[in-house]
Amino acid sequence: MELSENALVVLQKRYFKRDDKGNCTEDWSQMVSRIATNISGGDQGKYKRYYELIDSGLFLPNSPTLMNAGSDLQQLSACFVLPVDDSMEGIFDSIKNAALIHKSGGGTGFSFSRLREANARVRSTNGISSGPITFLRVFNAATDAVKQGGTRRGANMAILNVDHPQILEFIKAKEDNRELNNFNISVGITEGFMNAVHDDAEYDLISPYSGERVNRLKARDVFNLIVEMAHKNGEPGIIFLDRINQFNPTPHLGKIESTNPCGEQPLLPFEACNLGSINLSSLVKDKAVDFELFRNVIRESVDFLDDVIDRSRFPLPEIAAMARANRKIGLGIMGWADLLFLLGIPYNSEKAVGLGEELMEFLDYESKYRSMELAKQKGSFPNFKGSIYEKGGLKRTVKNLDWDKLNREISTNGIRNATTTTIAPTGTISMIANTSGGIEPQFSLVYVKNVMDGEKLLYINPHFEKSVRKAGLYDAALMEQISELGSIQQLPALPAALKQVFVTAHDISPQWHVKMQSAFQKYTDNAVSKTINFHRSATKDDIRMAYELAYESGCKGVTVYRDGSRENQVLNVGNKMKEELNGTRIAPRQRPEITTGVTRRVETGCGHLYVTINSDSNGPCEVFTQIGKVGGCASAQLEAIARLTSLCLRSNVKVRSIIKQLQGIRCPSPMWSNGTMVTSCADSLAKTLETFLKIQPDKDKDIARINAESSRITRQGNLNTHIGSCPDCGGFIEHSEGCLKCQICGWTKC
Repeated sequence: MELSENALVVLQKRYFKRDDKGNCTEDWSQMVSRIATNISGGDQGKYKRYYELIDSGLFLPNSPTLMNAGSDLQQLSACFVLPVDDSMEGIFDSIKNAALIHKSGGGTGFSFSRLREANARVRSTNGISSGPITFLRVFNAATDAVKQGGTRRGANMAILNVDHPQILEFIKAKEDNRELNNFNISVGITEGFMNAVHDDAEYDLISPYSGERVNRLKARDVFNLIVEMAHKNGEPGIIFLDRINQFNPTPHLGKIESTNPCGEQPLLPFEACNLGSINLSSLVKDKAVDFELFRNVIRESVDFLDDVIDRSRFPLPEIAAMARANRKIGLGIMGWADLLFLLGIPYNSEKAVGLGEELMEFLDYESKYRSMELAKQKGSFPNFKGSIYEKGGLKRTVKNLDWDKLNREISTNGIRNATTTTIAPTGTISMIANTSGGIEPQFSLVYVKNVMDGEKLLYINPHFEKSVRKAGLYDAALMEQISELGSIQQLPALPAALKQVFVTAHDISPQWHVKMQSAFQKYTDNAVSKTINFHRSATKDDIRMAYELAYESGCKGVTVYRDGSRENQVLNVGNKMKEELNGTRIAPRQRPEITTGVTRRVETGCGHLYVTINSDSNGPCEVFTQIGKVGGCASAQLEAIARLTSLCLRSNVKVRSIIKQLQGIRCPSPMWSNGTMVTSCADSLAKTLETFLKIQPDKDKDIARINAESSRITRQGNLNTHIGSCPDCGGFIEHSEGCLKCQICGWTKC
């Protein structure tokens, strides 16, 4: 596979093995050889097949397999669910077990629904319970202390059933964006609750401890609160638990209570699942999908993922037992948006939805057919008896393939894996494959990467660039304009046919997002990780519509994100200020005769820098700078930056937006200042502005208190990781597949 520049950055930073000094000791072919050697288990025929499978870029396994196969760790699964029992011992056992999983590079899901409500009696101590929300914060703090295998932070999912007595507190648990930042949260929704919402009826809240009704709530009020919070900042999501358990392949082992962090992998307590994705954009031949190649890749991928189970060293003996008894795998896809570009099909069209169903049905059918053949060779998964396969087979809506025949084959021969299909976030692996993530649309066709010495490089979607060049319309200025707008829909220079095909996430209505998720869910054993993107102007009714449509169309859960709905915007494509005030451009407010403020000294590579930030009655309004070395280019540039920053402040530009533009700019002489790296004078201004936001000086604060507060903040290190840009490289981050993802270096947070 030909590696892009971004792919090489990701591989070197996160996947290639390193020596004790931190130097890479692998290249691409050596990494692929390491993985193929390990997973093939010494079988030379399999080694060759697995090497070619990965090296081609047609398939990539989940990150733990890429990182850990052939290493001392040998933990190859990404997804885990742990039980949280209603006892102090059970709670802290789960915290310990989660730490072991995070250390090995995995993510964990929990249901807190078994925990008795706050203030319920604890018989053993004659005291009262703290309740699930308090313990959720303990889990979050524990995750902060563990670095995942030296590569990524621990990711968690917390689920609380909608009938838990503390459901209202849970729904609002992340109203403050600074809370529970190691958790995604979702409400476990039941059929009974949705029926009560439809009928505008009340429903019961049930104590997990006593099993008795402790309260009744109006279902529609609770649903509206979920919508309100999701509109505010994207959380909580919702998980349709009854629907998930309707497709639970092993109901005799218990109910599924939770999912992995991104929601696409429902699992029983102590279950694990290893995932992998096929690159659809590499399957095109003569402007059509090559189904024979697709079939071969599916079969090879199932073999690979099944062998991963046998090669994996699981972090807990209980997980090893469950994983090998059910042998769940999750084969999915990436490159869907790029495939549609190649075929000239708009994402927001019935043709695209129909093709999605066709491809996913083919993947689901062929993966199970191969799993059935493996069962003939090696035996069914041990918990096959009592599974849905033994009780009449897997029910699927017949579209193109003979599911009845497959069910008869499975009844006779068994099946090797309890599940075979999942649409997972593809994060960094789609960057390695240089394709779009999962089933998401492209977020932007063109984006800007800042490199050394302030140079900016344009990254253009290769399929879009090829089409524009073919039409004779390529122009560098036009590409820069697209990077600002994030879309081509408002550009008169481009033809309608091009605009119709090359749509991005915000060009597509939420209804089409949901319809696409539903199309893939129909033929997916587990679930689909996807973000339903909304414009900033979306209303609560728009969010409600998406939730209701997701339920009605058969989705197992849904995650929404309204652009700009968090204090620190996840991704801003385009920096143009909107024209407001009846179509006129914004004018800066007048500076009052007297302002008040603070001055801070920062050590920079150019000398002592003094930054003064003054406020008027509306907030910060101006910035002054004075550098120790008077005169010269540095002073002139700093004065220009300060004047432009002041202009922005008086034009009501958010301070955090200014910080985002200035932070991380590098000069040849970076400098440590009070324990923090200052990469340039502009960066020092960003850091001072961030400190100013923390201090919020006013007439009631004297200088001594301000200095004390500033020192305390400095000692804490960097002042809040600003999620508007990547904390690793400063690149832009998009919100997709239920995760945050840097397009430059591959940093992810789920």
